[in-house]
Amino acid sequence: MTTLSEELAWRGFVNQSSFANIEDINEPRKFYWGVDPSADSMTIGNLAAAMLVRHLIDHGHEAILLAGGATGMIGDPDGKKQERDIKDEKVVAHNVECLRRQFETIFAGKTFETVNNYDWFQGINYIEFLHKIGKHVSMTQLLDRDFIKARIGEGGSGISYGEFSYSLIQGYDFLHLYREKGVSLQVSGADQWGNSITGVSLIRKLEGGEAHVFTTPLVVNKQTGVKFGKSEDGAVWLDPAKTSPYKFYQFWLNTDDETAEDLIKIYTLLPKSEVEAIIADHRANPGARSLQKILAREVTELIHGVDRRESVERVTKVLFGGENFDSLNGGDIEQLSAEIPTVVGGKRVSELLVDADMTTSLGEARRLIIGGAVSVNGEKIAEDISIERQCLLKKGKNSFALVTN
Repeated sequence: MTTLSEELAWRGFVNQSSFANIEDINEPRKFYWGVDPSADSMTIGNLAAAMLVRHLIDHGHEAILLAGGATGMIGDPDGKKQERDIKDEKVVAHNVECLRRQFETIFAGKTFETVNNYDWFQGINYIEFLHKIGKHVSMTQLLDRDFIKARIGEGGSGISYGEFSYSLIQGYDFLHLYREKGVSLQVSGADQWGNSITGVSLIRKLEGGEAHVFTTPLVVNKQTGVKFGKSEDGAVWLDPAKTSPYKFYQFWLNTDDETAEDLIKIYTLLPKSEVEAIIADHRANPGARSLQKILAREVTELIHGVDRRESVERVTKVLFGGENFDSLNGGDIEQLSAEIPTVVGGKRVSELLVDADMTTSLGEARRLIIGGAVSVNGEKIAEDISIERQCLLKKGKNSFALVTN
């Protein structure tokens, strides 16, 4: 049977760790993973660390999932070139609740506990905190961090005392959970290493205890070098109101081959033998894009469920796979209407093309029709017919409009 350390290494989850031997993570213990409510949804960047958490749970570790209502009021400055905007307490509380619901989706069927660090920070006395905690954190350690140097160095935007203190606050989270819950491990993304180590130090100094940190690499698109989860339109969100299930599915479907081979290990729970077979099949016939299709299917189903996954697959097949428009049900069409222009029928195709901004004039539209560049429900048309029923208009290879009646 594959050990946890072997599983994590194969999937690409191993980055920095305070363990003397990576195999020490095989011993089940209580751990925590935290997400700051800087928004009302996690992104697929957060999801990478969440998948690490899934593997820990599956191998017998006890999970505490922290939504940082307190740290969210400050904002993690690591990697940021300038000060974050301060968020209203009500906004942060709303975001915390949204994160809780996403935890329930990602870890459905698993045993875990959720906590909010605002619950213990709201009653802390400032002087007592500085006396009992702040006295034990080295300023030198904080000043040595690269992003701090960049912010306070020549040309830097500066950093407030609040953001500078973020590492101390997160370190106290670890200490508190060690004391109150018996937590001895924090897992996080690679960018949280410095903050996490602060907690290890506090536990050692104040409790004489041993605690550890395990971080997973930040996922990067190998073709662009850009941190994964970012696109031209911004982050790829787990909330369907921020990134629709269709766009979410398309994001994975359009991943390049090299990156997709890494992502199927990170973002799915498929076993090693199956993943290796999928990759081998894809390499033998890359044009079929079977790897990307399976990746998109697995991740979309995890976040949005079977029904929505099946719906976006049907919509995708109609748009790009030659499937008949009539195979779509009402829910599919509703989803499609949110992704492409929608126009009202009862007009000629040339008029509908103009209404949908697919052409700039009736003359251009008629020339495209005569030239065989326009289709209705997958069938090319050669004359400017009138459309009276619900259908799909297509111009060229990738330009669509939904006609409603």
